[in-house]
Amino acid sequence: MDSSAVAGLLWDRWIPASVRRLVAETLPGGEADAGQLVLWLAGVHDIGKATPAFACQVDGLGDRMRTAGLAMPYQREMGTDRRLAPHGLAGQLLLQEWLEREHGWHSRSTVQFSAVVGGHHGAPPEHPQVYALDCRPELLRTPGPSEEVWRRVQGELLDFCAGEFGVEERLGAWVKVKLPQPVQVLLSGLVIVADWIASNRDLFPYFPEAAGRTDEERIKAAWRGLNLPEPWRAQEPRGLVAELFADRFALPAAPRPVQEAAVRIAREMPTPGLIVIEAPMGEGKTEAALAAAEVLAARSGAGGVFFALPTMATGNAMFPRLLEWLDRLPAEEGQHLSVQLVHSKAALNKDFEGLLRASRQTIAAVDVEGQEEVPRPGAGHRAAPAELVAHQWLRGRKKAMLASFAVGTVDQLLFAGLKSRHLALRHLALAGKVVVIDEAHAYDAYMNSYLDRVLSWLGAYSVPVVVLSATLPAARRQALAEAYAQTTPDAYGVVGEADGYPLLTAVAPGCAPVVEELGASGRASRVRVEALDDSLEVLADRLEFELADGGCVLVVRNTVNRVLETAKALRARFGAEAVSVAHARFIDLDRAAKDADLLDRFGPRSSARPGRHIVVASQVAEQSLDVDFDLLVTDLAPVDLVLQRMGRLHRHPRGARPARLREPRCLVTGADWTAPVPGPVRGSEVVYGRHALLRAAAVLKPHLDGVPVRLPQDISALVQQAYGKSPVGPVEWAEALDEARRVHELGQADKERRAETFRLGMVAKPGRSLTGWVAGGAGDADDTRAGRAQVRDSAQSLEVLVVQRHPDGSLTTPDWLSDDRGGLPLPQDAIPAARAAKAAAACGLRLPLQLVHPRVIDQVIAELEEFYVPAWQSKDSPWLAGELILPVQADCQTRLAGFVLNYSPVDGLEVQRES
Repeated sequence: MDSSAVAGLLWDRWIPASVRRLVAETLPGGEADAGQLVLWLAGVHDIGKATPAFACQVDGLGDRMRTAGLAMPYQREMGTDRRLAPHGLAGQLLLQEWLEREHGWHSRSTVQFSAVVGGHHGAPPEHPQVYALDCRPELLRTPGPSEEVWRRVQGELLDFCAGEFGVEERLGAWVKVKLPQPVQVLLSGLVIVADWIASNRDLFPYFPEAAGRTDEERIKAAWRGLNLPEPWRAQEPRGLVAELFADRFALPAAPRPVQEAAVRIAREMPTPGLIVIEAPMGEGKTEAALAAAEVLAARSGAGGVFFALPTMATGNAMFPRLLEWLDRLPAEEGQHLSVQLVHSKAALNKDFEGLLRASRQTIAAVDVEGQEEVPRPGAGHRAAPAELVAHQWLRGRKKAMLASFAVGTVDQLLFAGLKSRHLALRHLALAGKVVVIDEAHAYDAYMNSYLDRVLSWLGAYSVPVVVLSATLPAARRQALAEAYAQTTPDAYGVVGEADGYPLLTAVAPGCAPVVEELGASGRASRVRVEALDDSLEVLADRLEFELADGGCVLVVRNTVNRVLETAKALRARFGAEAVSVAHARFIDLDRAAKDADLLDRFGPRSSARPGRHIVVASQVAEQSLDVDFDLLVTDLAPVDLVLQRMGRLHRHPRGARPARLREPRCLVTGADWTAPVPGPVRGSEVVYGRHALLRAAAVLKPHLDGVPVRLPQDISALVQQAYGKSPVGPVEWAEALDEARRVHELGQADKERRAETFRLGMVAKPGRSLTGWVAGGAGDADDTRAGRAQVRDSAQSLEVLVVQRHPDGSLTTPDWLSDDRGGLPLPQDAIPAARAAKAAAACGLRLPLQLVHPRVIDQVIAELEEFYVPAWQSKDSPWLAGELILPVQADCQTRLAGFVLNYSPVDGLEVQRES
């Protein structure tokens, strides 16, 4: 009764209109049938507990049933056999049998409904499990005189639910319904959520009669105590696009062509679908996506937005922008919207932490009489049309995506294509949103395999999707469109043949795709490109010449080791104060401080831009930092990434740049340019592969020979040439390019094959049940190290928390940390204070490849586990429990598995083999 009542409230007040419509369209009675179906499935979901295999678990309660005629063995007599009848699977079989026996349904019709019951604990049963239980009927009913008593009791419960929840008269109309798999998934997710809420002891006490409340009063009290934010109900913005952008983003200038087009297409699409926006860096694609999302949400009935980005750093950078946009959205009076930052370190983000504090709430049932007013979470903390809350119940790896608005890493989206437990919850979360996928070019074949499968499911849910990229290969654009529309390969040749830029592609179900070349915004530059010898001495000499009158240079290296080597050489020439580094091998707090410093000095509103400075960075400079430099030096990289790096060159208007640097120039190094075929440095080949690097060198060759790269005009042409199938480069390069292509294609095929292992299947035909939906899956994989490894084709990663060990053996947080977080004591005989523990948790450091190689990783983990603090493993120590700790000495040095580790807050982690 509780689960059904909660499911009804969720359906009426929390489920977005788009999801309700999708379910209702499949049933003869439409919305009314859908609501009754939800009540009924939630009401019967635990019918499998009315079996000997479940009821025997508590002797005292089982004896009462035995006295009433329901004979059953004791648990010790049944032994491990009862595991063959988990109550979800048992419930599925009981419901199927009842529908067949009492209502004349065919077995093929019953299982598409009963699988929702079977999967309410996270995974629909697999066919071997169903067969095994079919062979053990005594687990469902004890043979002998009491068998019919069991059958009668089970039937009475199911008869009661059919009458109580209003489906008794509708079952005859549903017998011929073919439920699409997406609808079954959504119903499963909804039943899981209802079950979790109804099982909350604070909301639903075990002894409600003590309060003297009726069932109706108790349900009202629980719902008010939960105080779950309702979905966003977007209203389609009317009027001019310029007015919309001025209101939502406070942009003084007129919208750019790509922004105008995104809103127009979102308004004109026959039905909301997929929009792919390809435009140069700095063209306002993010604002275009959010504006389009508002229109698409209003038209589709979506109740929120999920913004997927490549990394935690880009996610953290996007989160405050989303909050600013939400602050400007019109909202109904008193409405509050749930917001989450969704990645494994979200709680350490300052913006999200502030929202958590403002939203602090105790989940508890409250008085329904109205004397006690329930405070709205976040009230008084944010002056916004709608209160933004990080709702307490919507936290954690399994539930965070259920918030109306979420920013997260693309992993969160890819998990929807990973066969794993509670997958239905992730699908329920995405099905009610507009999904925005940023930096779509940044994913390899392995990740794209998952992304394409997820897009096919999003298309089946009619989820509007906006894809953003500055440098998207045409073949990839076509693959995205065909995956979303669930068409056959090459069905959308017109999408792959388009060569305009900027470009907007729109795909709506049942309609021909629309491909529209857009006008440029007028922002343009001509970048002179030059090959530079890879010698550090040559680099230092050249920069000394270029910086004679001052200026700011960005040097991008493809590996951290090259970053550190380069910085050391340049400091010897220019001094330590003139050179800084940026890469991913810093502890989290130092990385955040470095990013903030770079933005302060080189960002769009920089107030302390130095007269002469060199930043040596890894790939972190490509995506997460909006910075502007006078000169760019880059290692040879895939051409789309070289272009991304060029986007940091003369990015923002400046006063007078130094005379030598007034013309944008890019020096390309990291290769032997004197060889018959350019030879990329070894580290770059390990990261990107020889094929992509040689193709990049080939398409850049005319520009290296003197023809400037025109931005944005040449972006698409260069990308399409590099990622196309036509030969490129000089004839004498052909053999090397062919060999590199052969190796590349073998590698791509291997990635796709390995991705298939745990990848979710395609959407099946309507009527196919969810039985076996996640069979052979990854188990309970989610936003953990193991889960991320399933959807990213990268070497196993290992993260440690860096703490400082002092000569007396005591531990503290690193003493160099700012904001009063440095030097906090970490006692080893007790749980550290919350402030110190959280500061330590913010000192996460990802170990480099040398330390996670298969030959050494076991030794690395074994040595790290030698430092084990039992007091920190308590459930009352959530920041430190289960973490690997790396203590460093006062000089920031330590040894691990035959390596010397030196850490510096200036340069990050450097690893060398012990001599």
